[in-house]
Amino acid sequence: MSHPSGHSPFKLDILKGQVALITGGGSGIGFEISRQLGLHGAAVAVTGRRQPVLDSAVEALTSEGIKAIGVQGDVRKSQDCERWLKETCDRLGGLDILINCAAGNFLASAEEISVNGFRTVMEIDTIGTFAMSRAAFPLLRQRGGGRIVNISATLHYGATWWQAHASAAKAAVDSLTRSLALEWGTFGVCVNGIAPGPTGGTAGLSKLAGVDASEEAVNEAVAQMVPIGKVGAKWDIAITAVFLCSSAARHLTGDTLVVDGGAWMWREPAVPREAVSKASRGVEARSRSLGVAPPQRSKL
Repeated sequence: MSHPSGHSPFKLDILKGQVALITGGGSGIGFEISRQLGLHGAAVAVTGRRQPVLDSAVEALTSEGIKAIGVQGDVRKSQDCERWLKETCDRLGGLDILINCAAGNFLASAEEISVNGFRTVMEIDTIGTFAMSRAAFPLLRQRGGGRIVNISATLHYGATWWQAHASAAKAAVDSLTRSLALEWGTFGVCVNGIAPGPTGGTAGLSKLAGVDASEEAVNEAVAQMVPIGKVGAKWDIAITAVFLCSSAARHLTGDTLVVDGGAWMWREPAVPREAVSKASRGVEARSRSLGVAPPQRSKL
């Protein structure tokens, strides 16, 4: 989904001359990040396990005038990570930006998920993020610095039902973002994260909603739990990535930007808004009838 206005808030050459590698960049949020980085001037390498998905992604990106390549493999294998980077440098001329977007998830209660299932999510999300970042660091350092953006989540901001595995993995990713930012800032490498909330047009939203319904119905139901009243778009995540990869964010590192419309803070109000106003007026009236003086402002 593109921005409703069809316009970017940034100049379309803001990333001109840069090369970006996006893990999991062939579909979902990863594809839209690949697309927006490309539309803003970067050459992009998209990675993933399924060759047909990569081929379709590269074809779509190329049709929009984006210089793009696809490199197939598994982020859980360090040798694949290193091969991706070598091929990116050979074919696109180097590396300036790394987006760690590859992720695995499914609904499972803690007592039913197998140890292997838990391990798989940790390997894709956490170890994959570390392996790619570690392998990319020498290349980014050679270029005089660069950007790493880790796609996280808000699942672990408190706790989320049936998501013990993904919550643990993303909490570790957030920790890695801070640690790598601290250690690699000396070399000019900025490391940040993005924590998406409910995002329309993704398989993850309908899957994690746990319902068999149309996309419109799922979006409408989820929007009721978002303070600003709407589900986000893949564009919202992607354009945040563009910002973090641009010179506008040159002094920003070690942070994870939450892009969820306030969803992680949502709670059912204990008292309706109109009842709060009525109760407040009642308390004020009783205080005045009892001669209770209103609180005085302190003088500084």
